[in-house]
Amino acid sequence: MLRVVVLGAAAGGGIPQWNCGCPVCLRARGDPELQSTQASIAVSTDDDHWFLINASPDLRQQLTTTPQLHPRAGHLRHSPIAGVILTNGEIDAVAGLLSMREGSPFTIYAHAKVLAILKANSIFNVLSENNVRRQPIAVDRAFEPGLGDGSPSGIEVLPFAVSGKGAWYLEGKVHPGGNDGAGDTLGLRIKDKRSGKFFYFIAACAGVSDELKARLAGAPLVFFDGTVWRDDELITAGLGNKTGQGMGHIAMSGDRGAIAALDGLDIGQKVFLHINNSNPALLPASPERELAERAGWQFATDGTEIVL
Repeated sequence: MLRVVVLGAAAGGGIPQWNCGCPVCLRARGDPELQSTQASIAVSTDDDHWFLINASPDLRQQLTTTPQLHPRAGHLRHSPIAGVILTNGEIDAVAGLLSMREGSPFTIYAHAKVLAILKANSIFNVLSENNVRRQPIAVDRAFEPGLGDGSPSGIEVLPFAVSGKGAWYLEGKVHPGGNDGAGDTLGLRIKDKRSGKFFYFIAACAGVSDELKARLAGAPLVFFDGTVWRDDELITAGLGNKTGQGMGHIAMSGDRGAIAALDGLDIGQKVFLHINNSNPALLPASPERELAERAGWQFATDGTEIVL
């Protein structure tokens, strides 16, 4: 059994974003069903030990509202979280680590480039390496994250490179892990070694290559980058000056968008997450949502649980 809980489904800033008066944020302030924290999921094969995929800035709130991640009854200090697997070094993915500084041991799994970012920023020293191990992972090399006592978890994780870009706060600066681009944006295949069930997690992706299509074909479940509906939507809405591509994210729509690119691949469940507040497909009655759902896509919401 492979159990997945969506902790958060939104892109950076969440929904509603604290300083935004766009149509989605305005409506979300009065409609709890539209509200969403920043993207992260939790994965388990035994319901007792969990691994987080990315640690969003909203992690404390997410842990509070997710009973599966509460301390075990009768324990003064306990956490079922055995590890955090990072797919990039963006604030959306790493800031929540700072909420895990209260002494419970766990392991951070990340590409060496992302670990270099953590090492270069002294604020992450609150996570003492005596208590929080930092384990490098490599592209196209499967690994099995361990439990707190060192025993195997029964989960196999295969990281792979997807089209993207480095963390925006490093633009124009020397990357602590080198500027070759490798390892900045990862997708993950997560597999239950006992049952063979698996799914893919791709929270950031700037384009769908033929190689990625071949990888995802026939998958039972894919979580995929749903940041923007159209590439220029932040600019046309007056919310920013970057395109989706400029931020390292593919659009949902268009001839080269995610909906068209992943059509016809016989994927069991296609689920958008990391959805920006600017994206009109967030509104259930919108024509954009209707088009996406007609193409077989679902929209993740906080608390969504899927069992494979």
